[in-house]
Amino acid sequence: MKIDAHQHFWKYNSAEYAWISDSMRVLKRDFLPEDLRKELKTIGFEGSVAVQARQTTDETRWLLGLAEEFDFIKGVVGWIDLCYPEAEDQLAEFSSHAKFTGVRHVLQDEPDDQFMLRDSFLKGISLLVKFNLVYEILIFTRHLPYAAKLVEKFPEQKFVLDHMAKPLIRDKLLSPWREGIQQLAFHPNVYCKLSGMVTEASWTGWRKKDFTPYLDVIFESFGPSRLMIGSDWPVCTV
Repeated sequence: MKIDAHQHFWKYNSAEYAWISDSMRVLKRDFLPEDLRKELKTIGFEGSVAVQARQTTDETRWLLGLAEEFDFIKGVVGWIDLCYPEAEDQLAEFSSHAKFTGVRHVLQDEPDDQFMLRDSFLKGISLLVKFNLVYEILIFTRHLPYAAKLVEKFPEQKFVLDHMAKPLIRDKLLSPWREGIQQLAFHPNVYCKLSGMVTEASWTGWRKKDFTPYLDVIFESFGPSRLMIGSDWPVCTV
C-alpha cells in the first residue's frame, strides 16, 4: 500500500491560519478530504496520514472525525498540550481511536529554541510510549542539536522528523544542516519524512537536481528503512 505520510486539511480563516501570507495566497481556501482523494487517485496512492495544522484539541477531534468518515485517511497525527498536567487524560481520550497514531507540536514557532528540553515537555513525551504513539519533530536546522538531545533521553520512543528539518535548499547550503541530520539519525529510534522540500526550494524555479544533495544526506544518514514519503499537501501547492 502506498501512503502519503504527511498532509493537512483545513477550513481556511485568516485568524487561525495567520501563517499563510499573501505570497501563499493559493492556500487561502478550504482543503478537505474530497480534494485530496482526487490527488491520491491520480498518483496511485491508497491512503494518507493527516497531520495537525492548529494547536488545539478541537483540531485533533476534527481530524479524527474526518478519519472516521473517509477510509483513505489511515492515521492522524494530532495535537495535545504535552506540558499540561492532565496530558495523560488527553492521550487516553484520543488513543481510544484506532487511527490516532501520533502527536506533534509546532516547535519551530516557539520563541525558546530549547522548548523541547523543558521538564514539563519531557514529562509529556515520556507518556507517549505507553499509548504506542509516535512524536513528530517539526523544527528548523538550528534546532537539530536540541532534537538529538531529546531523542537520546527516550530510546524506546519512536520519533519522526518532519520535512527533513527544513534545509536551506533555495540557498544551496548543506552545513550545518548535514551535520545536524547525521547526529540525529545516529539514534535508531528516529525516522524521517521525505517531505516539504519544494517549500524550502525556489517556489517558481526549482529543479529536481536541487534536491539531490539533500536526499543523498538523508538516505546515507537514515537508510531507506527509516524513511517515508510525504507530500505536505496542500502546502506543496505554493
